[in-house]
Amino acid sequence: MEQNNNSITLTNSASKRILSVLQEDKSSKFRVYVTGGGCSGFQYGFKFDNDEAFDDDVIDCGNFKVLIDSMSYPYLFGSTLDFVEDLSGAKFVINNPNAKTTCGCGESFTV
Repeated sequence: MEQNNNSITLTNSASKRILSVLQEDKSSKFRVYVTGGGCSGFQYGFKFDNDEAFDDDVIDCGNFKVLIDSMSYPYLFGSTLDFVEDLSGAKFVINNPNAKTTCGCGESFTV
C-alpha cells in the first residue's frame, strides 16, 4: 500500500527498503532533499538522519518518518519516491511532476 501525503508519496517498494535498513537503527529517519548540481541543475539526495530540524516537513509513515527540509519542499511537493532494482543496480528514484526536464539517469532535474 502506498504511503500518500500532500508533500510526497512513497511506493510500497520504497517503504519496504527504508524499513529494512531502519531495522538496525529505529531512531533514524529517512531524509529526502534537493541540492544544486547534477547535469540538469538540481539533484536528489537521500540519507538516514537522526537529526530533525525545526523547519523539516515530517511525514509519519507509521513505522518510520521521512524528513524534507524547507528548502527542498517546494521542489519535491507532489512527487513520488520509489525504490527500483534493475540491471543498472538498486536505487531510490523520484518521479517529480515539478521537473521540466531530467537527465538521462533521472538523478538530476530542472524546474
